[in-house]
Formats: sequence, structure tokens, C-alpha cells
Amino acid sequence: MSKRDELIEKYAADIKEKFGQAPDMDLLTKVAVGLGPAIYNLDASKVSGSDEKELETVKNNFLMKKLGLDESADLMNAINSVIDQYGRSEKNKHRAVIYYMLAKHFGKESVYN
Repeated sequence: MSKRDELIEKYAADIKEKFGQAPDMDLLTKVAVGLGPAIYNLDASKVSGSDEKELETVKNNFLMKKLGLDESADLMNAINSVIDQYGRSEKNKHRAVIYYMLAKHFGKESVYN
């Protein structure tokens, strides 16, 4: 099993455990691949739920640029909702899981087709 496959399995386990959902493995794989080498970097592969600057980056670079959503309060509310579900105290909030959950939340899975 490749390192990427191992990481995707870890992400799938988080989705099952933290969000109580069966992950769409095809979408999860595409999200992970879309993150490129960032998934292998310890710092870049995680999202800090307490760092407002980091959450703004998720909003601007992922929700607005990648998913094509317009600026609104709903974007930050969705990010905070996913962070809360993941667990604010959880140290390992994987970027791929958060991006996957946000893509599902906004019904933007087609961006990865």
C-alpha cells in the first residue's frame, strides 16, 4: 500500500469516527490528490481550528477559489461547524477531511469530476 493510500485510509477512518458517515472513497481520493504534496507535510496536512488566519485561508483558497463559492457568512459558519464536529481539541484535524466535508456540505462534489 502506498503512503497516499495509507493516508486516505486514515482520512476515511476519521470521517467514520468523527462525523459518523461512510466516506465516498472516490471523492476522498480526489480531494487528497488535489492537495498534492501538502498531504505528506506534517504542518500543511493539518488545519488549526483556533488560528483565524488559517481558517480565512481555508475560506479564501478552498471555498472561494477551488469550489467557486461567493463570499458570505455561511462560509465561515460551515468551516466552524466542520471544525466543531471534528473536535476543537483534536490536534490532528486533517486538511483533506475538512475539505472533503466542506465539499459535501456545499454540494460541490462535481468540482472533483
